[in-house]
Amino acid sequence: MDFRKIKTETTVVTRQKDQFYRGTGNIYETVAIMSKRADQIASEMKEELTKKIGEFSTNTNDSLEEVFENREQIEIAKFYERLPKPTLIAVHEFLHDEIYFRNPHKEVQDEF
Repeated sequence: MDFRKIKTETTVVTRQKDQFYRGTGNIYETVAIMSKRADQIASEMKEELTKKIGEFSTNTNDSLEEVFENREQIEIAKFYERLPKPTLIAVHEFLHDEIYFRNPHKEVQDEF
């Protein structure tokens, strides 16, 4: 996922509660879906950041006095801090029908 291309708010915005009933009909199910998606996004972001920061890792035997600040490493960290939070990305994806979800319990009930 390319986090640079996401066009969503970087701060919390008041939304209409009715928007979250679409697709599920249940606000609690919607919150659970967005929560799981936010966890997935946070995991992807953390993995990507760890990989980029790992490129700058030095010998583990260095003492704290020998560790210096790397300008590129600081810029990468600042970039990730400016990105929208995973929860806001998940809300944006849900409201724009970009999340695929299904409830297997509802599918079983529909069969009977």
